[in-house]
Amino acid sequence: MRNRPRAVVDVAVVTVAAVAVSLLLAPGAAAGQALAGQSPADGWTPPRTPWGHPDLQGAYTNKTITPIERPADRAAQEFLTAEEAATLEREVLERNQELLDRPAQRTAATASVDVGVDGAPGFYNNFWLDRGTTSTGRTSIIVDPPDGRVPPLTPEAQRREDARVAARGMRGPADTWTDMDLNDRCMLWSVGPPMLPTGYNNNYLFLQTPDHVVIHVEMIHDTRIIPLDGRARIGRQVPQWLGQMRGRWEGDTLVVETTHLATTEEGSAFGNDPVRIRAANGGAGGGIRIVERFTRVAEDTIRYQFTVEDPSRWTRPWSGELPMRTADGPLFEYACHEGNYSIANVLSGERAREREAVAETGGSR
Repeated sequence: MRNRPRAVVDVAVVTVAAVAVSLLLAPGAAAGQALAGQSPADGWTPPRTPWGHPDLQGAYTNKTITPIERPADRAAQEFLTAEEAATLEREVLERNQELLDRPAQRTAATASVDVGVDGAPGFYNNFWLDRGTTSTGRTSIIVDPPDGRVPPLTPEAQRREDARVAARGMRGPADTWTDMDLNDRCMLWSVGPPMLPTGYNNNYLFLQTPDHVVIHVEMIHDTRIIPLDGRARIGRQVPQWLGQMRGRWEGDTLVVETTHLATTEEGSAFGNDPVRIRAANGGAGGGIRIVERFTRVAEDTIRYQFTVEDPSRWTRPWSGELPMRTADGPLFEYACHEGNYSIANVLSGERAREREAVAETGGSR
């Protein structure tokens, strides 16, 4: 979302000026295929900070029309052809224009709050969404397993998931605040790890000091503070929403390893977590490990790679890759905070509906 008050980023461990640069998007297919395994181009070296680290600082976006998982109709196809990428990008532009030009219409309730009539958004109109218009050139963000899909759950994790779904089916849509997703509750959304694109606000501000890298996330204003000094982790007994992050440089690549991620009540984590990293599902949630790699491969591009490991949940590790490209700054405030009016309104509205249903049947509650 734009046209909002400018955010103030105040990170105690960092005193670095942000670099705002113009958005330069290379053609989708060529960019995506070149990015896979890409090293900096011949003759180009990444800029350095005064203390010698590769300089990642500035504003970036990871928005893309490339889906997280590969569609079934492209099961054996890792890359799009240039023609296929151009067609998909043209279709997105045409669809955006169609939704912009058509007459206003009242949103009607559908099976999903996220999808309105004729595929239009159910919660905002298309003007407010910013998923991008370019492809990475791949058919999915996930690059391993080779089929571009999240691997199957382990038998025990599947049993927990089946039990969770069955139990949830016996409840109302808003029996308690724990039924709300983390983004409903303004806790976090798209902050990672891994950092995956969402409907809008796919913007990140990178800041550096000799001992820290900081990634400020525009969506619900979270800030990832990543120490580089080799400090010990603080123990599994202190899980955190963003996990315990520790970074190091391997050549020109920033490697960030995250453990000790907090998990949610009753596994609710859908809206902010498309692969449900933080969903408890009855599990302890202590075995997950996420490794991210940030490599500046061009003046306008960071190659972002990640691997997710959780042997208590998935049958194998899985990995993804996408570009983060320079974006117009600055980042803006996302005016959402824990404990705002929406949760109280949702719960009180559902209680009112229950009272009406009881009154209609002549019962009492």
